[in-house]
Amino acid sequence: MTEDTRVLYNADCPVCSFEIDHYAKYSEGRALPIRFEDLNCIDMTDWGLSRDKAARRLYVLRGGQMYSGIPAFIVLWQDMPRYHWLARIVSLPGLHWLASKAYDYALAPLIYKWHLRRQAAATSTES
Repeated sequence: MTEDTRVLYNADCPVCSFEIDHYAKYSEGRALPIRFEDLNCIDMTDWGLSRDKAARRLYVLRGGQMYSGIPAFIVLWQDMPRYHWLARIVSLPGLHWLASKAYDYALAPLIYKWHLRRQAAATSTES
């Protein structure tokens, strides 16, 4: 496990926050060195991403390297003892390919579109 794992997520997204909140509680309860950063509340300079780009998928920084999508989940799971098995399974070549395609072309775009609709609804309510 590394000392500098950072997870960037969108806490305004109900799907994202539900999952990441679970990981954060698990990590906190075991004093794991993982920081969870809400893209809506931090300076994005360290990440080198716009908020919009960051809202499109999960990002993890570990050891100075950035991961996104399924590779980011795998890195996160590797740092949490309860989820080592999941990291190993999703890392298997065929399953990794399938999970990456499902996340990249179905799940992440769907969740991002939902995010945009929530933003548009919030903006129209404020007007």
